Amino acid sequence: MSNPTPYSDFIQQMPKLNNEFTDDSFLQDYLNIYFPADALKAIMPDLTQFGKRVANEFIDWARDAEVNKPQLIQFDAWGKRVDEIKVSQGWLNLERVACEDGLVAIGYERLYGEHSRLYQFVKLYLYTASSAIYTCPLAMTDGAARLIEVYGNDFLKEHAYKGLTSRNPATFKTSGQWMTERTGGSDVSRSMTFAMPDGDDYILKGHKWFASAITANMAFTLASTEQPEKGKRAPLSLFYLPIRHKDGTLNGIEVEVLKDKLGTRALPTAQLMLTGVQAKLVGEKGRGVKTIATLFNITRIYNTVSAVSYLRRAYSLSKAYSSQREAFGKKIENHLLHQKSLRELEIAYQSNTMLALFLSRLLGREECNTASVSEKSLLRLLTPVAKLYTAKQAIKYASEHIEMFGGIGYLEDSGIPAMLRDVQTLSIWEGTTNVLSLDMLRAAEKESGLEAFKEFAYKLLAEITSPELVKQKEVVQQRIDILFGFIENLKSHDAMIAASRDIAFYIAETAIAILWLDFLKKNGPKANYLNTLDYWIQYKMNESSLHASEILNLA
Repeated sequence: MSNPTPYSDFIQQMPKLNNEFTDDSFLQDYLNIYFPADALKAIMPDLTQFGKRVANEFIDWARDAEVNKPQLIQFDAWGKRVDEIKVSQGWLNLERVACEDGLVAIGYERLYGEHSRLYQFVKLYLYTASSAIYTCPLAMTDGAARLIEVYGNDFLKEHAYKGLTSRNPATFKTSGQWMTERTGGSDVSRSMTFAMPDGDDYILKGHKWFASAITANMAFTLASTEQPEKGKRAPLSLFYLPIRHKDGTLNGIEVEVLKDKLGTRALPTAQLMLTGVQAKLVGEKGRGVKTIATLFNITRIYNTVSAVSYLRRAYSLSKAYSSQREAFGKKIENHLLHQKSLRELEIAYQSNTMLALFLSRLLGREECNTASVSEKSLLRLLTPVAKLYTAKQAIKYASEHIEMFGGIGYLEDSGIPAMLRDVQTLSIWEGTTNVLSLDMLRAAEKESGLEAFKEFAYKLLAEITSPELVKQKEVVQQRIDILFGFIENLKSHDAMIAASRDIAFYIAETAIAILWLDFLKKNGPKANYLNTLDYWIQYKMNESSLHASEILNLA
């Protein structure tokens, strides 16, 4: 150009992250309250090095895994069926570091007792958004380890559990979880997979529609051992199976196709034909759904932590970009509306993280036998509630995150749209919002979940005595009373079902408000956190939302 403008050579710089642990002051404040001081001092170097790495090479590995998607090679050059899955080097690197850094092992080493789960899930919170969703196979691996710990026999504890909880890449094993079939996703009772006795073991034949992490070493799956009687569905049992034999050939499995998905493209998800899988019964015959619940309660907490990991990443990247990007004569961080958008994103990530990390603490207490009966019921109620709520929040703010980058946020090669595509699975995997709302009702009805929530709420509120928090405490108390008054006045079970989704959202937002009060009580009413709570109680826990199904004439 003969007369270049002052901006002719301008190139916008990509935002860079520094250290996702040390830059997260909220996370550090949280750990200072809820993690024992001596133990926190011991793990700080690990969290610091990990926070640095997730902001650097992990992102490069994740991008490699995203761009170089898994490939299925069904036949070799001579026509032999091999069903080999090729994955990127970035994916393999993410697996190795997950093993070496103990992203599953920490929860079972239990060096810090009931606090070990909090330590583990903090690392997963740092890792997920830089992992190309490698957290998915880790979730199923962790769930499998816990299932074996509770129900496994000596064989499983020797041949599976040790590998699942190893920090040695040479011995580390991952697990799949195969439940979805053509006949139904969440309705697993319509299974078309049948298990026939074979000595002490079983031979499985059938079909699996979604099998995530098909490159795993083993899987747990449901199958029927009986033909259904007329008008009845056959009970399902749970089975363990190695995916490949010792010689590397598949264990009676044909990989029909790798799924072409909206997101989680680095994750190899397969459609399988089971032609004669050698498998072992786990737990009691006919009690498979109840048994595998131990596994998917873990994976639902992973789902929750994954959602808040993405919320945090959306905030940190948007904030970094706002300090670089200039528009209308000043950095966009200095524009009031952009400040409002960033602040709302900050409130979302911190508030949802509050709920996710509370679940990890409850899980740690349950596994170390320090949880009360009421706390166990509370965990059972809040697990589906937190999973459904945080997933929806992650989807909402991943979209906002794209918008905060403007046009470049819409470009695939920027890497930014991947977050929105990936988080969309969080509201589907391990139960859709509606399915989880019904699961919340089961926890309420069968495991006294609502009574446990009421006890939790009133106990924590009774401990709030700070004058700076009296007004907020009174508002939260009123919102809790509204919730239980509404539930008590429902006229039928159908009315409860129709309102269950809105009740679940209300419980999530109320739980978060209570947890903010507890946090502020122990941390001191810092202005920014107090402002967050004031915002939360003003704009969340909307009483009118509870009456939506009534207005729609659904019950």
